[in-house]
Amino acid sequence: MTGVSLVVALVALVRARRTAKRLDRLTETYWELRYDHGQLRARVAKIDPEGAPPAPGEPGPKPGGNFVPLSSLKR
Repeated sequence: MTGVSLVVALVALVRARRTAKRLDRLTETYWELRYDHGQLRARVAKIDPEGAPPAPGEPGPKPGGNFVPLSSLKR
């Protein structure tokens, strides 16, 4: 019985280590993607500052800035 429990414990330890390594790789990949996304957002903002979406936490464009009344278009 002790031998079986030792084997089960070793298998669990090996699986836990594999899972920890995989989690480390996924975490690293996540942060690399976030960094790349920020870099691309900055490049797009340089190329087209008007069309770039606002960064998280930044206010978006204010509505009503380019309002044209319909009556002026009918003339």
